[in-house]
Amino acid sequence: MTVATTAELGAEPAVISPSGNRTFAEMHANANRLVRALRRRGVVPGDSVSLLCRNRVEMVEAVQACVRGGYRWTPVNWHLRADEAAHIVGDSGTRALVADSALGDLPVEVAARCDSLVARVAVGTEPPAGFEAWESVLAGEEEGPLTDPGPGQRMLYTSGTTGQPKGVVRPANYSTGLYAITDAPRYEAGTGQRNLCTGPLHHGGPMSFSLLAPLAAGVGIVLMERWDAAEALRLIETHRITHTHMVPTMFHRLLRLPAEAREAADVSSLTYVLHGAAPCPPEVKAAMMEWFGPIIWEYYAATEGAAASIGPQEWLEHPGSVGRPPTPDHVRIVDGEIQIRRVQGADFEYLGDPEKTERARRGEYFTVGDVGYIDDDGYLFVTDRSDDLIIRGGVNVYPAEVEAALLTHPAVSDAAVVGVPDEDWGERVVAVVDAAATDDGLPEMLLAHCREHLAGFKCPSEVQLVASLPRGDNGKLHRRQVRAEVNAVNLQRPQAVEDTQ
Repeated sequence: MTVATTAELGAEPAVISPSGNRTFAEMHANANRLVRALRRRGVVPGDSVSLLCRNRVEMVEAVQACVRGGYRWTPVNWHLRADEAAHIVGDSGTRALVADSALGDLPVEVAARCDSLVARVAVGTEPPAGFEAWESVLAGEEEGPLTDPGPGQRMLYTSGTTGQPKGVVRPANYSTGLYAITDAPRYEAGTGQRNLCTGPLHHGGPMSFSLLAPLAAGVGIVLMERWDAAEALRLIETHRITHTHMVPTMFHRLLRLPAEAREAADVSSLTYVLHGAAPCPPEVKAAMMEWFGPIIWEYYAATEGAAASIGPQEWLEHPGSVGRPPTPDHVRIVDGEIQIRRVQGADFEYLGDPEKTERARRGEYFTVGDVGYIDDDGYLFVTDRSDDLIIRGGVNVYPAEVEAALLTHPAVSDAAVVGVPDEDWGERVVAVVDAAATDDGLPEMLLAHCREHLAGFKCPSEVQLVASLPRGDNGKLHRRQVRAEVNAVNLQRPQAVEDTQ
């Protein structure tokens, strides 16, 4: 990929969004101003910065500031409840919090729980109590290049099946390895290329592939505030989008549009569509390639590291595969478990949790608990995931966290949470509960209880009541049995329709 300088790009558009547009010169100037403003407030290189923002142009500028300011920065899912978000902000040792005023009381509640903050900056409308307005923070600061830039280090948070989310600490330059393993597109600044950011920037995929990579190469991005299939097609046509990153749920939504809408859409500008984050049914991907053309690439990776990718022609020859690892020894299968090599200079650890770090490691390899196989041609197939993890619309949901919330209700004596296939979301969350009461209204009460204690995307779409849950003599839940029984019931009823996240 070709990297261009600010001077070369000048007035070229860097960000186009409903919240405002920026040229490359404007974006870099504001990023430099923010670094100087944060340093003036005591946030020095090596400190942690958390970004609690929707997809806004200021979010992009804040990321650029962190990259060049030498900060360890964490994007925080703004769908989380205050206590969930505050855990991440506090655990990371955040010194500066950049938050979106449109999130209501969330920024104030998060800041109130974090003692390490020395700077609170609000983007958007009227700043909440205790926060400085973005414009006033940047005002008066020098816009020129920093004399001692970066490098910044991104730290994403990922949950385990037990305990609180943990930060995944990586080398500052890890992203270059991620782009290489996923066959990142060959960007060329000044050629009219443009990337459509379809997903929330607090997720690793959109952040990596629709912000960091194109902007570093001098290619502008178009931000969607939220996913909408018809709007995505409009933006692709209007801005002649060439590159984008999607998750399978987005493919589902696009294919569900009326035939006349799909036929009328001009997607001829697209040259590279990358997808990952969740399994994609082969028939869905085949339908998308028939529509968009053979331009769809897939990657298989986790926050902890990347494993493989596959191009469109390869996939048509090996449907269902997630690709060939870059070297024969990069991925190995041990008793069905997929293990990924810990690459020197790109290894990870969980912040403040050496025990969890060691549990994930397998000597020179690590695992996230996925199951699969490598065929005779060296192509990797993922046949199952860990018993616990649910992937809903490309977002991880950890049953233990949902079960813990259910068990705080006085009517619940035991609970199991599983994912069941869903045509639109890939999986949906179903809770199976052993409850003292059998009142017909109890499932609705438990759903409301979850909504009070969990972020919306983690909440079950359905609660089933049972007399008892299958557990072994050692107390271990037989989750596969629960899932099989729930799936049997699921096949006999229409699927629920859920709102987007």
